Amino acid sequence: MLSASDFASASWDLVVRVDHPDEEEQKDVTLRVSGDLHVGGVMLKLVEQINIAQDWSDFALWWEQKRCWLLKTHWTLDKCGVQADAKLVFTPQHKMLRLRLPNVKTVRLRVSFSAVVFKAVSDICKALNIRRPEELSLLKPSSDYFKKKKKKDKNNKEPLIEDILNLESSPTISGPPVSPGLYSKTMTPTYDPVNGTPVSSTMTWFSDSPLTEQNCNILAFSQPPQSPEALADMYQSRSLVDKTKLNAGWLDSSRSLMEQGIQEDEQLLLRFKYYTFFDLNPKYDAVRINQLYEQARWAIVLEEIDCTEEEMLIFAALQFHVSTSAKCRRPLIIQDCTSESEVDEVEAALSNLEVTLEGGKADNTLEDITDIPKLADNLKLFRPKKLILKAFKQYWFVFKDTSITYFKNKELEEGEPVEKLNLRGCEVVPDVNVAGRKFGIKLLIPVADGMNEVYLRCDHENQYAQWMAACILASKGKTMADSSYQPEVLNILSFLRMKNRNSTSSVASGPENMDMNPECFVSPRCAKKHKSKQLAARIMEAHQNVAQMSLVEAKLRFIQAWQSLPEFGLTYYLVRFKGSKKDDILGVSYNRLIRIDAATGVPITTWRFANMKQWNVNWEIRQVAIEFDQNVSIAFSCLSADCKVVHEYIGGYIFLSTRSKGQNETLDEDLFHKLTGGQE
Repeated sequence: MLSASDFASASWDLVVRVDHPDEEEQKDVTLRVSGDLHVGGVMLKLVEQINIAQDWSDFALWWEQKRCWLLKTHWTLDKCGVQADAKLVFTPQHKMLRLRLPNVKTVRLRVSFSAVVFKAVSDICKALNIRRPEELSLLKPSSDYFKKKKKKDKNNKEPLIEDILNLESSPTISGPPVSPGLYSKTMTPTYDPVNGTPVSSTMTWFSDSPLTEQNCNILAFSQPPQSPEALADMYQSRSLVDKTKLNAGWLDSSRSLMEQGIQEDEQLLLRFKYYTFFDLNPKYDAVRINQLYEQARWAIVLEEIDCTEEEMLIFAALQFHVSTSAKCRRPLIIQDCTSESEVDEVEAALSNLEVTLEGGKADNTLEDITDIPKLADNLKLFRPKKLILKAFKQYWFVFKDTSITYFKNKELEEGEPVEKLNLRGCEVVPDVNVAGRKFGIKLLIPVADGMNEVYLRCDHENQYAQWMAACILASKGKTMADSSYQPEVLNILSFLRMKNRNSTSSVASGPENMDMNPECFVSPRCAKKHKSKQLAARIMEAHQNVAQMSLVEAKLRFIQAWQSLPEFGLTYYLVRFKGSKKDDILGVSYNRLIRIDAATGVPITTWRFANMKQWNVNWEIRQVAIEFDQNVSIAFSCLSADCKVVHEYIGGYIFLSTRSKGQNETLDEDLFHKLTGGQE
């Protein structure tokens, strides 16, 4: 029976289930509370009634019906809306989670289930020594992802743990806050100067002991290539519709893991979500570069992205070079990093700043500064039209600033041009076949109703490298006067030399003398076209052009070649456009949206982010609406995933574009949530 004082105070019984990690069974605890009692007071009463001496600081209240955490301990129960029928759980905020890394190895570590996914990924990356965590996110795989593996091990009920790296002793959030200096360019290099192996962030931030040799291999060194049988058991997207199903699993970065139904010790995929990689520095990014290389490698081998046979052989040669270099335990660092005579980076940065402010060296004259670089040469041009064969016509082209003008011949350069092409915001796609001496540039120039296609054809490698580099810079709003022009030309020439296979490979490095299984380095479709010996010989021919590269250079060149593919960075979703009666595929990239026919896979229309004015979501009908320049607007509903996923993708790329322009070089979590969040 309740006393009169109990009724007067409007108190009531609240049942809280205690999820104690040391207890096999959860037990319920009944508390006498009132509506004006704050959440912290409830937790204090609960701990006093449990009467177990331990550290309860990581525990918090989870509301099962509302699927939310009660983390604001100063709020009262009335303000939170908690009543007697509420089912609360007193549970740890940090729980174990299994993460499958891009190199298909699994890491088991303690992760915050109460923080938003954006913050949780940031803490995970700190534990794994990965900079720029805003580029990554967590992906919940579809039911088909592990289907083949489950069929193979259907009689084995025990989980496979031999390949799991357990970092349970390194919680991702506990411990002192991380100094911002650890993420600056002047932070201590994360490798051991004695043996050259990468050092874990756990040593740098929390403890005095480095990672073991095995853990270093898993995180920062490439694993041995998989056998063809293992590749056959891995999940492979067969169509664009299959890719849309996989991309539906991206977690909402503005909500916590527990709010999205993730259970303790569940397996998720840690992947690079946004394909714009900022400040790849071999000195500090041993793990990041390796994991990025691995994600690119599996995208090529499992045919997640299409490439030509010539490009596939280059990728195979780079993989073979990386695998043989890894056997020699070559560290993922540059040799100058360990030199005692290395110039202090702060002093070097100050010296560069001084040179910049003073206008450079004394021999830089005023004419050099004011001179506007320009390219002028004979090129061939083609505009695709229906029912017309692909025929190129030669014109005299002049490239200046960020635009191209072309004339019928050189003598008419001072007159009216045939056409002027403004390349700011355009898309530049290589159309190259080195063996066939084909050096083409495909330009997709944005217009009001989509994109105009223009094909340029160069005569030789040097001409192609100069014009291609100028087009790439112009698409970003930069001219050839920019300091990155010459390095871009050299990078393009270097990539072309890799494609130019040397047919006179030495006998000593022939396939019969190399321990290589060529089917491990190419896609299954490519392996079926050639016999094993023939494929090995072609890979070894391509390897001659990359054999002198260091391990880090080979990985970075692989990433660069991956980025140059036409379909790089595209993430697919099944959508229904407003006013359409059929489903289409929407491809979301770092700089554009593409409408693709779901039946044929042919692109229909392209819209550039540079021309976007605004975008929003109608949460009632789950429809995304986007407005572009020149009164162009589109609206669509997402069928393969929640519209919040596409909304977050667009906002994430807008956020990262400000960073790449130097406007947001440091992580601004508030700005990210403002762009990617949304009120439903």
